[in-house]
Amino acid sequence: MYILFMDHWKEIELERRSLTDQLATLSDQQWNTPSLCGEWTVREVAAHLVVPHKTSLFGFAREMLKSGGNFDRASIKLTSREAQRSNAELVEDLRKFTEGRFTPPGFGSEAPLADVMIHGQDIRIPLGLTTPGPLEHWTHVLDLLVSKKARKAFVPGAIPDVQLVASDLDWSHGAGSQVRGPAIALALTLSGRSALATKLEGPGASHLISAMTKR
Repeated sequence: MYILFMDHWKEIELERRSLTDQLATLSDQQWNTPSLCGEWTVREVAAHLVVPHKTSLFGFAREMLKSGGNFDRASIKLTSREAQRSNAELVEDLRKFTEGRFTPPGFGSEAPLADVMIHGQDIRIPLGLTTPGPLEHWTHVLDLLVSKKARKAFVPGAIPDVQLVASDLDWSHGAGSQVRGPAIALALTLSGRSALATKLEGPGASHLISAMTKR
């Protein structure tokens, strides 16, 4: 797919900056609000966004060994460690790494773009915050989420045979029973989050939601 050859760093910097600006205004209570990402709070999601920039591949491999070779367990431990730091320190690091160029093995810049945009919603939706970035950035996220390699890190399993149609963007994918809805709702549902699933409609909507949001 063409996403392998695109450079998304300008979009990433814009998304990181806007999210960091919002985090800088939060109260302690808001920082400790449960996010959409599993059992993590807003603070832990922010800490998770810092981890890749402060942990070398060797450091992560070492943590994986300590975690019995379990990637998720290692990530949780590193995130928990970062989350012990103050609000101001986390914001400072997020600003410092706005132009960071880390990409996970096997991915290009589409991965950190999806990471900051999806985790941005994990934070914003529970807090009722606006999403200031251009809507068009979600086309790149959706392109990644429907690719096979997204199963390594972003989607919980195989996407059922449905046609996905963004109602607010010129984007569609697949064939079969149609699922139509806002781009953000499609992206969150594909990544296993049910927060905006009620915004999806069409004969394939219930099938998609059931398949992708079991966890």
